[in-house]
Amino acid sequence: MTQDDLKRAVAQAAVAHVPEDCIVGVGTGSTANFFIDELGKIKHRIQGAVASSEASAKRLQGHGIEVVSLNEAGTLPVYVDGADEITRHLHMIKGGGGALTREKIVAAASKKFVCVCDASKLVDVLGKFPLPVEVIPMARSYVARQIVVLGGQPRLREGFTTDNGNLILDVYGLTILNPVELETTLNNIAGVVTNGLFARRPADVLLLGTASGVQTLTV
Repeated sequence: MTQDDLKRAVAQAAVAHVPEDCIVGVGTGSTANFFIDELGKIKHRIQGAVASSEASAKRLQGHGIEVVSLNEAGTLPVYVDGADEITRHLHMIKGGGGALTREKIVAAASKKFVCVCDASKLVDVLGKFPLPVEVIPMARSYVARQIVVLGGQPRLREGFTTDNGNLILDVYGLTILNPVELETTLNNIAGVVTNGLFARRPADVLLLGTASGVQTLTV
């Protein structure tokens, strides 16, 4: 099976977690795109969706699915999104696509977070994938210096601006043994909007695409 086959399989499995007649939270990225395509097949039985990025909103609308703001929707029953890395504790690094802040907001507002990944994303320790940190532009250099103190090697994501008008520092060289603590520490640096660690609010369910089928992991 190709990586796309695995992503498609977990996207199909995620549909079973979407309640009838609900507004569903939708993530951003290649696996989330497969899920959006699956939602298009059942759009008659959902009210609409809250998107975590402009790109996902456009894809949803392309399938004829109404995109609702989170302020209108309130608490969501489920949020479905991928991850760049995830552990068996269901702690994640997200933000490779640059939508980490909106993803984190929609995840926080959802009763259940279903993560959809292929098996290559499952790791024992987070940090091989560079950790994205969204920063206010004027704070870029200051935040970078503070990250160096913490042992990271920050690099500006060149030519990229988030949907919120901010910059992203991708942090290399971290071995993240306590993701909850590091998530809090980074978020307390003045000028950081948020970082790509999803540990304080981890996934509730992981649908993992493997060569032998979709595995379901929970904590």
